[in-house]
Amino acid sequence: MEFSAQQLAGLLNGQVVGDPNVKVSDFSKIEEGRPGTLTFLANPKYTEYIYTTKASLVLVNADFVPEKNIDATLIKVENSYSALATLMSMVENMNAKKSGVHETAVISEKAELGGNAYVGAYTVIEDGVKVGANPQIYPHVYIGDGVQIGDNVTLYPGVKIYKGCVLGNNVVIHAGAIIGSDGFGFAPDSEGRYNKIPQVGNVVIEDDVEIGANTTVDRSTMGSTTIRRGVKLDNLIQIAHNVEVGEDTVMAAMSAVAGSTKIGKRCMFGGQSGCVGHLSIADGSVFAARTGVSNTIKEEGQMYQGYPHMDAKLYRRAHVCFKNLPDMRNTLIQLQKQVEELQKLINK
Repeated sequence: MEFSAQQLAGLLNGQVVGDPNVKVSDFSKIEEGRPGTLTFLANPKYTEYIYTTKASLVLVNADFVPEKNIDATLIKVENSYSALATLMSMVENMNAKKSGVHETAVISEKAELGGNAYVGAYTVIEDGVKVGANPQIYPHVYIGDGVQIGDNVTLYPGVKIYKGCVLGNNVVIHAGAIIGSDGFGFAPDSEGRYNKIPQVGNVVIEDDVEIGANTTVDRSTMGSTTIRRGVKLDNLIQIAHNVEVGEDTVMAAMSAVAGSTKIGKRCMFGGQSGCVGHLSIADGSVFAARTGVSNTIKEEGQMYQGYPHMDAKLYRRAHVCFKNLPDMRNTLIQLQKQVEELQKLINK
């Protein structure tokens, strides 16, 4: 489907700079732009490509001022990255959704499936499951006893949802993710053997959450492990039992949160970052990649880095010193020798 620059500007409340009649039918990266495609500029690192891109249309921020001639037509918007997301979501929603229940799917007679459902091959839906309207449940999904699922939920191939878990509306869970597996709870006895503590809680996932491939969210020992509204979890993340992840928090791949930690709203976790258990993390906290959070954070809106975590600016200053340690050691050895020689002279 084709759209003109003028049509897209109207959808995005943007301003056209150039030919309002130019049409696009696909997306491209700015450095690999092709005629008939739309691209965007959000990261200043890519500014050089806007002068050479072959894309027909470029979304830019309203404050963008070109330094030389640009062949492409521009649409100035408040936030080009957000505008791109809006357009891509619109195109995605235009694609026809799958429908129907595959003949190999096994659905309990005691389960309830909402209207306009798609259930793929070899999916199993157990007793007492309730699924809302418009679900997209791909092949090899397992949904355990008593699971509650809202409207417009997408479960990609191989997702496993254990018994008693609750999913809100507009939830997307990618391939291989596991929701509600047992939390890691074992108690040592007098002989040092570990006895399993039954994990009798569940997982509650609120509306508008997206969970990446092969991520695991453990069920709680008691009560609920809770993923609040709007959370976005990348691939290969571990959320332990009784954790709470606050609204609109985002986590990059291979991050992990240990048991009973409470994460505030709008936090950001870089890749391979992690929290030890039983902490509280203030709203708006930001953690650079590989940050290890070892203590409760009470001050909102601060950025941290390193292990154990520290103020990101302090960490960077300390890291400069760390890189210089070999030279500093050699200097110290030389100074020690000079002091010893001076001491000898003084003692004569």
